[in-house]
Amino acid sequence: MKTRSLPLRRARLGRTTAVAALAAAAVFLTGCGGEDDTASSAHAGHSASATAPSAQSGHNAHDVTFAQQMIPHHRQAVAMADLAPTRAQSQQVKDLAEKIKKAQDPEITTMSGWLKAWGEQVPEDDGADGMPGMDDMAGRDHSGHSGTSASPMPGMMDHSEMEKLKKMSGAEFDRAFVQMMVEHHEGALTMARAEQSDGAYAPARTLAESVVATQTVEITEMKKLLGEQ
Repeated sequence: MKTRSLPLRRARLGRTTAVAALAAAAVFLTGCGGEDDTASSAHAGHSASATAPSAQSGHNAHDVTFAQQMIPHHRQAVAMADLAPTRAQSQQVKDLAEKIKKAQDPEITTMSGWLKAWGEQVPEDDGADGMPGMDDMAGRDHSGHSGTSASPMPGMMDHSEMEKLKKMSGAEFDRAFVQMMVEHHEGALTMARAEQSDGAYAPARTLAESVVATQTVEITEMKKLLGEQ
């Protein structure tokens, strides 16, 4: 009986060892799978955190309105400035126009980038008066002052005013250009101060602060050219 039980015990031992080995292998494989899952989850979490800032830009409706209105406002100022090199007589007016263009062109690009990042519409550029539908948007009254209830962008010139400016030259152009640009800048100050008050997006508020500082100085300069100060 002892000689028969020895092979039986050995067989049972062999089966037990095999089962233990299979169990260990299963545990090992499960552990590896867990590491892969953890790595995948970590990678996914990293990707999500990388895109989070763009999804949560911290802007509000006032920031969107500011950018969508200031872009065409700036475009018109640039369109006016583009007339000066061939029509202005005064070198001071030419220099002022160049300074305005250099300041506002990059700001148009910056604000357009914000709107694209926010998934908002960038105003179309008609390439002429600075914005499409100028007559419909200007809303100017008979006294020539902008910012009426029909105008969402104070200080904008209407199409007829831009056409008149294009036909001027010399001293006549200089005076008309400066008068129009003073009013245009004052409208920009109104818009920029509203952004400083109601906006949430820090870069937009900073740009608004820059607009107020820069254009206030330019208004003073232009009024001196007009002999008002």
